[in-house]
Amino acid sequence: MKIRPFLVALGLTTFAGAAHGANFEDLTQLLSTKKCPLCDLRGAGLVMVNLTRADLTGADLSGANLSGADLTGANLSGANLTSASLNGANLSGANLNGAITDGTDFREAYFDRATFINTNLETAYMQGAQAVPNTAGTPQLFYGWGLLETSKGNYQSALKHYDRALALDPEFAPGYLGRGLTLLKIGNEASAKQNVEYAQLLFEENQDEVGVKTSEQFLEDLASMQEARRQGAGNPQLDAIVRGVASMAFKYLLPLVGL
Repeated sequence: MKIRPFLVALGLTTFAGAAHGANFEDLTQLLSTKKCPLCDLRGAGLVMVNLTRADLTGADLSGANLSGADLTGANLSGANLTSASLNGANLSGANLNGAITDGTDFREAYFDRATFINTNLETAYMQGAQAVPNTAGTPQLFYGWGLLETSKGNYQSALKHYDRALALDPEFAPGYLGRGLTLLKIGNEASAKQNVEYAQLLFEENQDEVGVKTSEQFLEDLASMQEARRQGAGNPQLDAIVRGVASMAFKYLLPLVGL
């Protein structure tokens, strides 16, 4: 059996697929050495490729498909990741400082110990991203991601984003309101009440009348639901109440995060 020719042919087939749209010499250099700073890798197909500790400093990866790729410890500082897909990629310890991430798909990616100095993730897709460090964004940005996850029913992921927003700014009132909405969604009424009460205090300190009224309405609806339950009048439709409160909160909060 001619094993070697078969392996060579297989390698060439795989490589040809990966080379689609990219500079052939640059892609050859990347796959053979994992060192390709400033390379032209636009549109490259690099699905599930092992690029651990690869040097891609300043590389143009716009439109590239790196879904599921292992980029552990990779240097992507200054790289152009516009419209690239890193869906499900492992970016543990990766350097994304100064990377361009307009429309980048980071859904389900893993970011433990990754760095994001001077990286703007406002237009990146982060749904389901894991271990996102607090340094990756601002309180408003994490809050926006939390709102998005809440609207999709991904409540645990939403809570993590709210927690990151509040870790960066413990007096960020919308973070407590958003967390309260989400906690009520999962049935944790006591914690929901505590979060929104604190949000109301912060809104009052900031003289934010809309925030105060939104918080008050939330607390009134929650109290009405609990009172009806105590009176044996039946359990009001929790989802209907939450939708009403959430609608008010979203009207107030979405402009804050630019959504």
